Amino acid sequence: MEKLTGKHAIITGASSGIGAAIAKHLATEGANVVLAARRKGKLDEIVHSINKKGQGKAIAVETNMSDRSAVDVLAEKAVQAFGDVDIYINNAGAVLSGKLQDGKVDEWERMIDVNIKGVLYGINSVLSSMVERSTGHIVNIASVSGHEVSKTSGVYSATKFAVRALSMGLEKELARTGVRVTNISPGQVNTEIFSNRAGDRKPLEPDDIARAVVYTLTQPEYVNVNEVTVRPV
Repeated sequence: MEKLTGKHAIITGASSGIGAAIAKHLATEGANVVLAARRKGKLDEIVHSINKKGQGKAIAVETNMSDRSAVDVLAEKAVQAFGDVDIYINNAGAVLSGKLQDGKVDEWERMIDVNIKGVLYGINSVLSSMVERSTGHIVNIASVSGHEVSKTSGVYSATKFAVRALSMGLEKELARTGVRVTNISPGQVNTEIFSNRAGDRKPLEPDDIARAVVYTLTQPEYVNVNEVTVRPV
């Protein structure tokens, strides 16, 4: 039997890469999934492939994660389609110029809006319901750049440090409520953004991160896996 049968999940940034892989793996485990991103055409393709398999059901909701009202609508549509949201995967992220000398303020603001505010908007859209029901799981996809900073990643790393801080604070805030929080920090992953940039290491695949997500979601209810870091060998 699938491990997540009867669960309902929202996955942001689900039009490709890690988000798409997470959606497929969760559906394979029986979860109904709501895929969110700005590229509706890409979302529809993934939704079709998931529904064709006949395991968990899927729908697509075009969403700009930097728009609070749009994120609230995403949660509302998920409830209308499947019922209460059990799992929220904050995966959407922007990777732009993080070097301070570049002076690309617009790109910094975009990263802050998506990588930090988008995560907060997503959490806010489902948290009160989860606490009220004493159940739920929020998974924030951060990055190893939230552990380490290079000379070109200052702003991006700052946003991912923030995601880790939010995860740690929320886990403490929700202790004994029944709602679990997990922060997952991927290393180099072979995606549209980072393809073949792992140097002398074989980059991870999106499925590797998706399996880590499934692992955290399928632990016993009393087990809260707080932090997972996944790197290439």
